[in-house]
Amino acid sequence: MGRITSYIALGDSFTEGLEDPAAVGFRGWADRLAEHIEADQPGLRYANLAVRGKLIAEIVAEQVPVAAAAGADLVSLCAGGNDILRPSAGPEIVAGKLEEGVAALAESGARVMLFTGFDLRRVPVMRLAHSKIEVYNLLIHDIARRHSCVLVDLWPMRVLRDRRAWDEDRLHLNSDGHRRVALAAAETLGVPVAEDWRSPYPPMRPQPWTDARREDLRWARTYLRPWIARRINGTSSGDGVVAKRPDLSPLDGSKTSP
Repeated sequence: MGRITSYIALGDSFTEGLEDPAAVGFRGWADRLAEHIEADQPGLRYANLAVRGKLIAEIVAEQVPVAAAAGADLVSLCAGGNDILRPSAGPEIVAGKLEEGVAALAESGARVMLFTGFDLRRVPVMRLAHSKIEVYNLLIHDIARRHSCVLVDLWPMRVLRDRRAWDEDRLHLNSDGHRRVALAAAETLGVPVAEDWRSPYPPMRPQPWTDARREDLRWARTYLRPWIARRINGTSSGDGVVAKRPDLSPLDGSKTSP
């Protein structure tokens, strides 16, 4: 897409970078992508407005206007996942809100980068949203075509179906998962990188059925129960959380590391 001098990342926990620990807070694929761009095209200014738990209406209302006013060359928008996981949310409605945000960003002159959702059919409970994610992904493809967006298609990335790419909460990528998404995004943008996101994980022995069920129960108690409780109580993991990089600023020469 030519030289990128400024990049703003919008979204929820995926773009904020949970669970990719940094010295302070979280790093994540968007920070890693910014580092790849900086390594190839020094002088990048970068902002990350993403906040965990945000719904698409909040992202479009709160983050999109800030990014549109900033006049960045590239804006990534990954939103709607928190909505799609809710039983009452229809993919068409969520996609309509996404397109509203894309249109506003495109009108500002930014090149917009979109993402499809992950294939979660192998994740207990989350697999219930499998069909909705498929429909939402098709709608995202249509939006990307209509607005000439850059599209990072996460759905067919088989390596991300391996549990070793995910945190133990099964909702967020771990550091290696974020690393691979950043590499895929850089490849889509035409930014050169030294690694290949497709590199397979080493073979792993099948997990005994009893161990897997025991792990499922521990996951349900530790992560699923609190998630459901937040939905019932109308609270969010992002309550009180602010954007980690609210303003476009230089990366200070930081480099991407494995």
